[in-house]
Amino acid sequence: MTKKITINPITRLEGHGKIDIFVDDKGNVEDAFWQVVELRGFERFCLGRPAEEMPRITPNICGVCPTPHNMAATKALDDLYSVSPTETAKLVRQLQYNAFMLEDHFIHFFFLSAPDFVVGPIANPALRNIVGVIQKAGIDVGKKVIDIRKRCREIMTLIGSKPAHPEGGLPGGVPRGVKEEERVWIKQTANDAVAMTQFALDIFKDVVLKNKEYVDLVMNDAYRLQTYYMGLVDDSGNVSFYDGTIRIVDPAGKEYAHFHPSDYIEHIGEWVEPWTYVRLTHLRKVGWGGLVEGDNTSLYRVGPLARLNVAKDMATPLAQKEYEQMYNILGEKPSHHTLAFHWARLIEALQAAETMKQIAENPMLTGNEIRNMNLKLKKVGIGCVEAARGTLIHHYETDDNGLLTKVNLIVATQHNAAPICMSVKKAAKKFVKGTEVEEGFLNMVEMAFRAYDPCLACATHSLNKRMPVELNIRKQDGSILRTIRSE
Repeated sequence: MTKKITINPITRLEGHGKIDIFVDDKGNVEDAFWQVVELRGFERFCLGRPAEEMPRITPNICGVCPTPHNMAATKALDDLYSVSPTETAKLVRQLQYNAFMLEDHFIHFFFLSAPDFVVGPIANPALRNIVGVIQKAGIDVGKKVIDIRKRCREIMTLIGSKPAHPEGGLPGGVPRGVKEEERVWIKQTANDAVAMTQFALDIFKDVVLKNKEYVDLVMNDAYRLQTYYMGLVDDSGNVSFYDGTIRIVDPAGKEYAHFHPSDYIEHIGEWVEPWTYVRLTHLRKVGWGGLVEGDNTSLYRVGPLARLNVAKDMATPLAQKEYEQMYNILGEKPSHHTLAFHWARLIEALQAAETMKQIAENPMLTGNEIRNMNLKLKKVGIGCVEAARGTLIHHYETDDNGLLTKVNLIVATQHNAAPICMSVKKAAKKFVKGTEVEEGFLNMVEMAFRAYDPCLACATHSLNKRMPVELNIRKQDGSILRTIRSE
């Protein structure tokens, strides 16, 4: 008789989800499902609104990754109104965006993933958190992390009015420029960010790479998945966050496709399953083949490791050295080791810090031409950026008055959703034996999704014609008195 183990809620991620693991009479895992149990309806309630409101509305989808939605929406407006931002406006946007990328990658590394390595994957869960990380690494490290994140958020506030839900998005430019006196502290923040990111990489190397047990865990087949990979690259084929073309490589590293984001519909298909509110994606020309890996898969992954896998190189020198070291140690490109997402994330943070420094030193950053007002509505606009979690696409269509008639958002966790399901199942088969499983081994199953840094609120777009609700009525001692379910 099949028995079920449920991890609910799953932890250290944005959003609400659960994992159901089904075990047979012999204690072996038959199947496992990663389920997202919430729904956000932004694509529906944005219809009928003026398109120019989208950079203000869509950042409210999520409080962890609002800047990518703000920027993708703004770039979609550029396309919708057939206008290119001025050189200064583009630099201001990129400054804001790279400050976000570094700050967000630090959130994940220190707060969400580091507890599994600094404290330990099977350590006491009461200690396996940011407090435990600070206890191990030292209070000064905690202060430095908080300080650099605060200062990056001050840059984001300067440009977008607030870091949590920025509002500064205009077609053809930005609402506010950067003053010369502000350049001084921005440049100092960038310099300190480079140093802090190098320090974070040193922590990773000391804690993970010098620990054979952790290296074996990273290289374990339980955390290895052979898929295609997708990400933005610049004109030189290097990792790009703000702009570029989309490149896809197959599981062997051979280029499968290379296209402008506006052509995404030709290459990316969306698929609905009844057990999740996430629309799953796949390679349209290959066709939906289900949750399989290897040569017959139509699935691809996005995010830090995917971006490094598809790119020729990094775009900055210090990040390039770390990139070369990573692939030398992993021994393959593309790398299919899911836990290597953590390593790639820190390398990207270093590129973001270096790019902030380059922008801060550019004389055009403080220019006066901050907006191109040569607007011409063409009624279709597509914007694309690399969010911290992977490729983000905003697709808008309007009527003659600029009111939205279609909104399609394809976010990073949608791209990764099917591979996350497979990663969770592989980890469950490896670490779950029997129905009485220690919490630490269940955490090692959670580590399979945690590497992707999923944003569940962003990814939920499929209603499947029903929205079940469960209401628990509890006594004062917390015990459940009654459960009411609506299917």
